[in-house]
Amino acid sequence: MDEKLQELLGLVDSEESFVRFIEGLSQDWYDAERKEAESPSSPYGRGHNGWENGTIGGFLDSASAWAQSSKNDAELYKKSENPWRRAAEIIYMGKIYE
Repeated sequence: MDEKLQELLGLVDSEESFVRFIEGLSQDWYDAERKEAESPSSPYGRGHNGWENGTIGGFLDSASAWAQSSKNDAELYKKSENPWRRAAEIIYMGKIYE
C-alpha cells in the first residue's frame, strides 16, 4: 500500500489533494492494524506497511522532529515550495521517521 501512498503524496498540490492523501494515510493505518491483529510484527522493527510509530504521540513527535530537522533542507531532501505538499510530507514522515 505504501506505493499508493507515495503516489498520493507526490500528487499533493492543493487542499483537495492533501485531503485525499490524508484519506490514503488513514486507509494505510487501518490496513496495517488489521495485518497486525492477524500476525503481530516484531517489537524491534517497523510494523506492517512500514509504520514506525504505533501511537498518536509517537506519530506526532516524529512528524514534528522531522519537520524541524528538514526545515532548512536535509541531505537527501529538498523542501517543497508548495505548502500543501510540505504539510503532507511532514505528516507522512510521522509514519516512518524514528
